[in-house]
Amino acid sequence: MARQSYHHGDLKAVILVHAAALVAERGADSISLRELARAAGVSHAAPAHHFTDRRGLFTALATEGFTQLAAALRETKPEFAYAARAYVQFALDHPGHYAVMFDKMLYDAADPALRAAEAEAAAELTGGVATLADPNAQSDPDGSALAAWSLVHGFALLTLNGAVTDADPVDTAERLARILFSG
Repeated sequence: MARQSYHHGDLKAVILVHAAALVAERGADSISLRELARAAGVSHAAPAHHFTDRRGLFTALATEGFTQLAAALRETKPEFAYAARAYVQFALDHPGHYAVMFDKMLYDAADPALRAAEAEAAAELTGGVATLADPNAQSDPDGSALAAWSLVHGFALLTLNGAVTDADPVDTAERLARILFSG
């Protein structure tokens, strides 16, 4: 990771960008606020003004991730197959956020901003599932939402971990969603 000097602006955003990049590169376990401060060119105490500790950092990163995921899902056409595309594309574009978002050991799951962002992302995905015409999906919307999330989340993880190496995983996610949910 290249060192960038921080002079003014939004230190919190700069730290989150660096943290997401490091998580994507090598995982969350070895990241420290001190290292992130060095990368941003600030004193080792400066990030603590925004995050207090690693848990606070990862809570902010997960919150940002869920907010961005909700926005990505909101921008799709109102059909689950397009939501599937957006979900997988988000995971591929934001692997650092994605890794933290689904590792509840890293962050404060009771944080109100995080809970609101999670709920917003879930509502957007559920909105796509609500467009399914299948009678089974309509008779069990909660089960359908869980099945749909399992599909896109599992496929995204398999792709990020290199277990699935499709030429275009986003197209594949849409194809799988159509196979399983379009009747």
